[in-house]
Amino acid sequence: MLRAAEPDDVDNILRWRNQPANREVSTYRHLISEAEHAAWWERTAADPTRRVLIFEEEARPRGVVNFFDLDFAGAERSGSWGFFLDNESAVAEGTAMMLWVRIMADAVDYAFDELGLDVLEGEVLEHNEVVRLMNRRFRFTEGDREERLVDGRTIAVIPISLRRSDRRVRRSR
Repeated sequence: MLRAAEPDDVDNILRWRNQPANREVSTYRHLISEAEHAAWWERTAADPTRRVLIFEEEARPRGVVNFFDLDFAGAERSGSWGFFLDNESAVAEGTAMMLWVRIMADAVDYAFDELGLDVLEGEVLEHNEVVRLMNRRFRFTEGDREERLVDGRTIAVIPISLRRSDRRVRRSR
């Protein structure tokens, strides 16, 4: 289940984002400071082109989904997204894969059913083969590889997109 993030969630979001496994697959790998995170939250909470959602499983916060660059006025309603789990707890409990599939499914449903998007975009690091495989299972298509200089290192990023007409619809929830 996804719900709107609240100020009480901000500490969890920072803790999850700074976990080594989440930083390893992020464009920006540095540890985010409390001040940097607070500034992000302040900007994000006031930005109508963003939605930050908390993923809950059995009423327990387990991860976060970020929708950004939401465009509801264009010819196609579009937006970008990203997510991460409380990886440390999920791995310790042996629930990481199950939670990963659920957060992705809930996020895709939210993008098309709640936000009314026509196309959902994102990106994945080229070396993250596991996420690339999961994206394909959800019917995302990959664009052309891009190289970027980030934090003094060159990274290879692959844009992804999913059109409403191509999405896999769940039978039951």
